[in-house]
Amino acid sequence: MITSIAWKNVWRNRTRSLTVIAAVTVGVFAGVFAMAAINSSIVQRIDAAVNEELSHIQVNSPGFRGSSDIASVIAEPEKVVSVLEETAGVTHIAERIIVRGIASTSAGSAGVEITGIDTDKEQQMFTVKERLIPGTGSYFGTDTRLNSAFIGEKLAKELYIIRYILTEESFATLESEGVPAAVVDKLRPLENQRFTTEKKLSEVCSGLLTAKELKLYGMMIKEAAWSYREGSKVILTFLDADGTQTGAAFRITGIFRTNNDFFEAMSVFVPRDELLRLTGMEEGQYHRIIARLEDDDLTDKASAAVREALPGLEVMNWKQIQTDLAMIADYINQIYGIFMLIILAALAFGIVNTMLMAVLERTRELGMLSAIGMNRRRVFSMIMLESIFLSIVGGFAGMAVSAVVIAITNHTGINLVKYSEGLEAFGYSAHLYPTIGADFFIMLTVMIVITGIVSAIYPARKALQLNPVEALRGE
Repeated sequence: MITSIAWKNVWRNRTRSLTVIAAVTVGVFAGVFAMAAINSSIVQRIDAAVNEELSHIQVNSPGFRGSSDIASVIAEPEKVVSVLEETAGVTHIAERIIVRGIASTSAGSAGVEITGIDTDKEQQMFTVKERLIPGTGSYFGTDTRLNSAFIGEKLAKELYIIRYILTEESFATLESEGVPAAVVDKLRPLENQRFTTEKKLSEVCSGLLTAKELKLYGMMIKEAAWSYREGSKVILTFLDADGTQTGAAFRITGIFRTNNDFFEAMSVFVPRDELLRLTGMEEGQYHRIIARLEDDDLTDKASAAVREALPGLEVMNWKQIQTDLAMIADYINQIYGIFMLIILAALAFGIVNTMLMAVLERTRELGMLSAIGMNRRRVFSMIMLESIFLSIVGGFAGMAVSAVVIAITNHTGINLVKYSEGLEAFGYSAHLYPTIGADFFIMLTVMIVITGIVSAIYPARKALQLNPVEALRGE
């Protein structure tokens, strides 16, 4: 009976109750969605670090990471591989040769890290192959007349391997994507003109389009004009095993795109046998051996086990290499806690304020209920239940809205392309796919109920402090 009365009391002042519920709903939604977006960004960055750049565990000879000395090879690599194979959770192992050098074309040059890989093993461990830009070739081509190289888009731009050209196909693409025909017609004088950089293309377009048109359609024009100069060659220069400068021409078989500008600008992947031959290193010599795990949660335990088994070598996991990212990942639960406190504080304030007003407005009513025999426990329970109902309805509505929005945006993504330059400079994606675990919703549900109960105590106690006689005398 008390429950029924409390529920009806909530809706006696429908406007006030709906206002409180709406405020709670918005607050819960904002907190949960913000947390989901932050979580998505961190998860995506960790996945990229592990799946594209670092792997879970790296084994190097002591000092190699700092010096990149070609002579600093791993002693007894067979032992390293054996230890990794016996380590719980390890699924894939690959050996690498790594040298620092310079990549150059007739139009530009850049310092790079040249990594000799077993192409078959590496494509099972990393997703870089899946990052191949369509139309730029393949993971590693079949042309054996030249050495093969697989490079990042940022490096390709620095070497002026990427060009921009507007063709009839480009114009058709722009129109199909919703660019007005009047804007496309303004661009037609640029047909088949080649631009070596995005900046030059933008400068010419700015003379043909208004500032508003350039802002609205500039990115789409760039994407439509982008093209790859297929069959390009690059000269890689580096030191061989004798410390003598050497170099060779490589055919760029494909270009990959990630969310990490630094990784793209520095990375050149080549077949390990080719680099082994060019450096004059002996067969079976490696600078780095990497391992993938079946679950990222095993990283700390597995790397510690490998480190104990190989005391003479440098064993590092991705957390030790990317310390800033690992710190953020470790603090994610604390970030959850901060957002949850903000959500619950707003909920508690709204409930306390609303119920205090309700108690003051119903002074005469509460006095009458006491006078006709409703005991203090029932009055207390009624006020408590009203507060709990408000918090639960608002909280559950907020979680329901956030769950729907998160599901939709997880499918469609959130486009932050306008901030891509800043985000990708730190390795973060400009496209977010918000996600959050079910455990977060369960924990939040429990906390909302607890907060509703705690928030109800003060208004309920105020109701108990009313003197029935004085309450009946009041207006």
